[in-house]
Amino acid sequence: MDPAQQSNKAKRNRGMRRSQNQSATPPPKDAYARLLSQHRSSMFASYLAQYAQDSLTQKEANDSSTSLQAHSDRLNLPQQKKDHVQIEFPDSSDFSPSSSKNKGEESSLSLYMEKLSTHCDQQECERKPGVNERQRRGQRRDTTASQDGDIESGEELACSRSNGPKKHQKQQKKRDDPNKNAGPKAADVNAGPQTPTTNAREQEEEKGRKSKKKNQPKEEKNREAVLKLSADPQTQSAKPKQGKSQQPAGGNCKNKGDRRSKKEVFEAYMSLEEVSHGLKRGELYQGQLRINPKNYNEAFIPSPDDTRDIFLDGVVARNRALNGDIVVIQILPRDQWKVVKSDTDCDGTSESDTQTEHVLRTAQKSAGHGPSPNVRAEDQSSDPEELLGKRPDVSCANTGEGLEDPSASRANADNLQKTAKVVYIVERKHSRAVTGHLKFLPDKPFAMFSPVDHRVPRINIKLDDCPAEFRANPGDFAKTLLICQITDWAADSNFAEGRLAKTLGQAGEIEPETEGIMIEYNVDFSDFPQEVLDCLPETLPWTIPPEEIEKRRDLRKECIFTIDPATARDLDDALSCKQLPDGNFEVGVHIADVSYFVKEGTALDNMASQRATSVYLVQMVVPMLPRLLCEELCSLNPLTDRLTFSVIWKLTPEGKILDEWFGRSVMHSCVKLSYNDAQRLIEAPERLFSPDELPPIDAEHTVDEVHQAVLHLHSIAKNLRAQRFLGGALRLDQPKLSFTLDKETMTPQGCYIYEYRDCNKLVEEFMLLANMAAATHIYRAFPTLALLRRHPPPKAKLVKELEVLCNQLGLNMDFTSAGTIHKSLCAIYGDDEYSVYRRQVLNNMCSRPMQLALYFCTGTRLERENFRHYALNVPLYTHFTSPIRRYPDIVVHRLLVASLNLGPLLGLSTEEVQMRALHCNDKKTLSKKVQELSSELYFGVFVKECGPLESKAMVMGVLDKSFDVLVIKYGVQKRIYCKSVAGLDSYRYQKVEKVPQLVLVWTSDDEESSPVEQVISIFSVVDVQLKADEVPLKYSALLKRPESTAS
Repeated sequence: MDPAQQSNKAKRNRGMRRSQNQSATPPPKDAYARLLSQHRSSMFASYLAQYAQDSLTQKEANDSSTSLQAHSDRLNLPQQKKDHVQIEFPDSSDFSPSSSKNKGEESSLSLYMEKLSTHCDQQECERKPGVNERQRRGQRRDTTASQDGDIESGEELACSRSNGPKKHQKQQKKRDDPNKNAGPKAADVNAGPQTPTTNAREQEEEKGRKSKKKNQPKEEKNREAVLKLSADPQTQSAKPKQGKSQQPAGGNCKNKGDRRSKKEVFEAYMSLEEVSHGLKRGELYQGQLRINPKNYNEAFIPSPDDTRDIFLDGVVARNRALNGDIVVIQILPRDQWKVVKSDTDCDGTSESDTQTEHVLRTAQKSAGHGPSPNVRAEDQSSDPEELLGKRPDVSCANTGEGLEDPSASRANADNLQKTAKVVYIVERKHSRAVTGHLKFLPDKPFAMFSPVDHRVPRINIKLDDCPAEFRANPGDFAKTLLICQITDWAADSNFAEGRLAKTLGQAGEIEPETEGIMIEYNVDFSDFPQEVLDCLPETLPWTIPPEEIEKRRDLRKECIFTIDPATARDLDDALSCKQLPDGNFEVGVHIADVSYFVKEGTALDNMASQRATSVYLVQMVVPMLPRLLCEELCSLNPLTDRLTFSVIWKLTPEGKILDEWFGRSVMHSCVKLSYNDAQRLIEAPERLFSPDELPPIDAEHTVDEVHQAVLHLHSIAKNLRAQRFLGGALRLDQPKLSFTLDKETMTPQGCYIYEYRDCNKLVEEFMLLANMAAATHIYRAFPTLALLRRHPPPKAKLVKELEVLCNQLGLNMDFTSAGTIHKSLCAIYGDDEYSVYRRQVLNNMCSRPMQLALYFCTGTRLERENFRHYALNVPLYTHFTSPIRRYPDIVVHRLLVASLNLGPLLGLSTEEVQMRALHCNDKKTLSKKVQELSSELYFGVFVKECGPLESKAMVMGVLDKSFDVLVIKYGVQKRIYCKSVAGLDSYRYQKVEKVPQLVLVWTSDDEESSPVEQVISIFSVVDVQLKADEVPLKYSALLKRPESTAS
């Protein structure tokens, strides 16, 4: 249809509408009214009202041709807005084979800098007129085709069970809240009218927009003021939901009037220039995205003012960012902020939809399902100074009540949580590689990849790219685990696109699952390339050159030994202790001199920097360095000469430092003690051990000499530990699950909670002392180049929340400092049979406000007082004692060497050291997550093979429809949903003196007996059974019926 025909048809339509409007009372809603009824944003509503008024004025003033043009523009208001949205920041290049290879050779930070340098050029290439997003990308699965009967998450289960009034209520809620997206695995809900889409229509609209811009500069100015848009066509709109209709695949134009036409789901990203200006003006904020793993509709960004985290409601608000990405966000208007009932509600600890889905503008109550605990998937290291940073995966309070009165919420700013949307992805920290299952879709040219991690969207895979076996017999792949790489996520689709990277094997088997975990979390477990191996000594067996020994302090005659786990093979620290004639002690900490072998700037150094850390799984270790180094040449193996870097003190029996020496040395370990060996020596101070009771000892030393050295170290360590905690240190232990494995199959044969004993404390104290000494030394020598480790204080808002909760529970806690927290915990643990488990629950609660310890360079703009380590309560701290498995320790060794004039200066600038520090922070976080997932994997196998397992459990948190427990025997944490408890007649949530409780009413065994009531509150002890689910490696905690009426 040519423009003249369109114009005539439009005139006839207007005439018919005027006739209808004159005869009908009241007049029917037009497009504006429908849009207004579907949008509750005051900004959008005011914009539409202003736009309607301006368009009406213009229509009366202009001739019929101009009037027609204005009318066409007005009817296609969403089209206008989407011109600002259509072009997105290109990211498909990140996942090309060549790019993936480069990623393996460069750090993510260097790739980010390179991406920024080419950003503008890439964006300009996407701005080709006359080519829409649909035409560029080809056919794409309609979002309504995603319902395939795969119900895995609680959210989908709730949706599938909805019917009758509940179904109508959910549909009404979606209409009321167009910002709320159903998630990456739900169907797209089209809201609002859509116009037919053809190329001619788009060209006509483009002409209209140009004409309108000339004739109505005031109107355009008003629109930009309302929407805060810049002139750049890549600028996003405030509300992307009413996107323009997209031409269907194949260019078929016969869908005129079809409301299922494609539309933009996500906004286009802002330009780099806009982001930079917005950050400088304080209009935008940058942070790391954290998505709730149990409710993918909830995401959070740390608040820049250290208050409540900023809430991102739904998948659309995340704008295609994935968990862990560094993003730039824009705060939404205040009338769209989230109403919270209590502080714990602001980070997703409530199950009730009345908290998790409402914002102030709705102010309505609605029923629903969907547990939403806040889970931090950040650094939870087992290193001594970081244990308190372990984030619990359960909540400690409940907010399962209705919303407060909206007017009261407006009056009290504490009842509001800021909401935001992603406008830019600074760095894609998520690997975009996910494990999952491939599913066949009849009559579709693609298959659907369903990730195991529900925080990742479902992915369309071209059928031609799927294995031939899958196309022939898709049912055979029902339990096959695969790896998929996301290559693109278009703005007009709820689903990403990707390519299959690898078939792992059968789901539920240890090796395929382990490989999937490592790929998903970007762990490089490939063989070291030849250029790296060429950096190793060529002559084997290798011996220390005589000229090198002459440069070092010779400690080979000293009684030096290692204390490590029995299975450890990378021994990077050793201890020595001898009593001096004056009654004091010479104590040494001797660390493997890895920097002697890993020269700065070599291929070996680059590889170590890229890996940043060794990754410890239950059945294996992925080393940072080639095994020749970490298990042989650098490892302080017994009865072998080794190069070391030593710190030697002269200490009083109380642990006071009288003298200190740093330097390179050479040592000869006389024995390799396991933790069990050292513990036996500590527990039997008077006993004479025979040589057969310990590992082989060097002939130069006796068993008694080693025994006395261990006892002296233990005595000094106890004094050092007491002084640390008196000085204000804090330690929050968390239970750690260990396994006994079959030597051949490496499958779990048993599991137990690892016991932290005096032998562990002995080693810990001297490692801490050495790390603090190294930090002070390198900072004094290089105040702008030192690589240190800081631990920020806990978030004040969360501390206040925890303090309120403890007061409600009757716990006398002082949260003034790390030291007062430690003293409070020691005073309220109790001494009954459950005291150790009560301690674990309390430690878990106190871990919630804690932040993560971080590497940093002292030459950054960070203020000096922010160098402190909160948990250790020391001004300076670093990592020096584990260079075989941590790259920051290697940098610290090089700084020590330079400070002592034993080698060259560090060849890095302040900025480069800071970039290395940030990269090491990321890798440490990922490494710890992989370690936890490996433990969960093995425990899931153990439950399947040896279960069901019976145990007592202690309640850690109470929600309105569920409660969290610590399974005492195994140290795992599980959530029990009331609706899933067999034999339960009913349940009710209540607060007794502000303490949350669940009252469970069990059905009676017979007609004569009355129902049994069980009260669930924090610290309650219940009986549970761990039982494997039908889903591979998943298990549930089942609440057992109480024997008595009380709990």
